[in-house]
Amino acid sequence: MALTLHEIETLFEHRGHEQYTGEPVTHREHALQSATLGEREGASDALITAALMHDLGHLVQDMSGTPSAQGIDDVHQYQVVPFLRGLFPDEVIAAIAGHVDAKSYLCATRAGYHAALSEDSKRSLQLQGTSFPLSRPAPSSPGRAPRARFTCGCGMIRPSDPA
Repeated sequence: MALTLHEIETLFEHRGHEQYTGEPVTHREHALQSATLGEREGASDALITAALMHDLGHLVQDMSGTPSAQGIDDVHQYQVVPFLRGLFPDEVIAAIAGHVDAKSYLCATRAGYHAALSEDSKRSLQLQGTSFPLSRPAPSSPGRAPRARFTCGCGMIRPSDPA
């Protein structure tokens, strides 16, 4: 069931030009922006790869329109995992599967982060269920920090960041 690198390239060739649902960029642009941000932040190769592939789950699914506008959480972060096992190391897959939790964590712990998200990103975050309440700071317990050290295109949780 795992995809090959060629099949992933083909997905981006055939569907990467599509508008990222609810956002002013295409899937390809969003993936490249995320990976570029990771590079600029000095992320590891595994996290840069995860940044590039984190929303591949949207492309392997065949959902029309904007799922969040229809009240649907497409669980794209989990849908893609079986397609990537055996192709990428666990560190990459864990970051992809955890990027929604990472975004939730950043919203709870960084002032202004939630406000800077697009309306569709806020709506999808609500549908995904936030791991960290947005109305109060997240606990400082290391056990509550997301396993992933990455969140899409908007920021990264670096090893130096408090968990």
